[in-house]
Amino acid sequence: MSLQPGADSDDAAVDGALRPTSLAEFVGQDRVKSQLGLVLEAASRRGRAADHVLLSGPPGLGKTTLAGIIAAEMQAPLRMTSGPALQHAGDLAAVLSSLQPGEVLFVDEIHRTARAAEELLYLAMEDFRVDVVVGKGPGATAIPLDIEPFTLVGATTRAGLLPSPLRDRFGFTAHLDFYDASDLEVIIARSADLLDVRVDPEGVAEIAGRCRGTPRIANRLLRRVRDWAQVHGDGVVSQRSAQEALDLYEVDALGLDRIDQAVLDVLVNRFSGGPVGLSTLAVAVGEEPETIETVSEPFLVRLGMLMRTPRGRIATAAAWRHAGVEPPQPTGPDQQALDLT
Repeated sequence: MSLQPGADSDDAAVDGALRPTSLAEFVGQDRVKSQLGLVLEAASRRGRAADHVLLSGPPGLGKTTLAGIIAAEMQAPLRMTSGPALQHAGDLAAVLSSLQPGEVLFVDEIHRTARAAEELLYLAMEDFRVDVVVGKGPGATAIPLDIEPFTLVGATTRAGLLPSPLRDRFGFTAHLDFYDASDLEVIIARSADLLDVRVDPEGVAEIAGRCRGTPRIANRLLRRVRDWAQVHGDGVVSQRSAQEALDLYEVDALGLDRIDQAVLDVLVNRFSGGPVGLSTLAVAVGEEPETIETVSEPFLVRLGMLMRTPRGRIATAAAWRHAGVEPPQPTGPDQQALDLT
C-alpha cells in the first residue's frame, strides 16, 4: 500500500496518513494497548461511552494517534481541540453542547486549559452537565444544560501540571514510554511501505538508532533519508544513505541533533563541564530556555550525559567522552554528582 502521488508535499498530511487506525496496527506500548483495549471492549459490550482517558508522555509517542484509534474502535466521531484554545468557560461550553452521543473529544495539551474552563470540565466529565451563567454580578443565574455522554481523551506532556480534581476524573490513565529499537524498525518499515520507499534492513536499523526512541522523529528522518537516496543514490534507503543523509542533517549516531550537540559543546568546552544555570546555557546556545529544558535536556539526561543539580546543569563523564575530550578528575562538591555517571 502506498500514498497517492504528491501526498507527501505536506509533512503534516504525511504524518496523518502514516498513523495506524486500530490497536492491532499500533506498534509498541504493549502494556498501554492491553489496558486500553480492555477498557474499550468493556464499554462496547455495555453499549456506553468509554471512560475518560488521560495520555501522558513526551511528544511524538502516539497520543494523538491513540485518540483517533479510541474513536475508531468505539465507532464514534472524533472532535479535536487543544488546551490553549480553551481560555474561557464559554469556549468549552460551546464545544460540549454540540457533541453527539458517544463522541470522543480529544484535548491536546490539556494542562494548558484555563482555570475557568477546567472547572466547567469537572462537572461535564462527572455528570454530563454544564452550568451556563447568564448575567453578571449578584443577578447572575446558572442555567444547567445536559450534554450527551461523551469520552474525553486528554493528552499532556506534563502530567504534573494537571490539578488533582481533573486528573482524578479520568477513568484510565496511561503513560507512554520511549520505544525500543525493534519496535521502531517495524514502524519505519511500515512507513516506508506506505510512502513507497525501498529500504534494506541495515538502513532501517540506522534510522531506528538515531530517532531518539520516538516514532514521529523516525518518520521524519525516513523522509529526509529518502530524499538523499533519490538525489545522491539509487533511491534505496541503505545504511550508507542513512548515515550520509543524517550526517548532513546533523543527527549523530546517538540521535543527538544540532541543539543537543551545541548544549554539550558549550558545557564541556566553554564552561568546563558546569554547573551552568539554564538561562546562561540557553543564551550561550542561542535558544530559548524552554526549548533547552523540554526538548534537549530530557534526552541528554536519559543518555546519562547531563545532570540537573540545584547549582545548575553538569556534563557527565559520558558527555566529555562523546565530545572527544578526556573528562577531568572531579574535585570538591561535584565529586559525588560525577561519580553517579
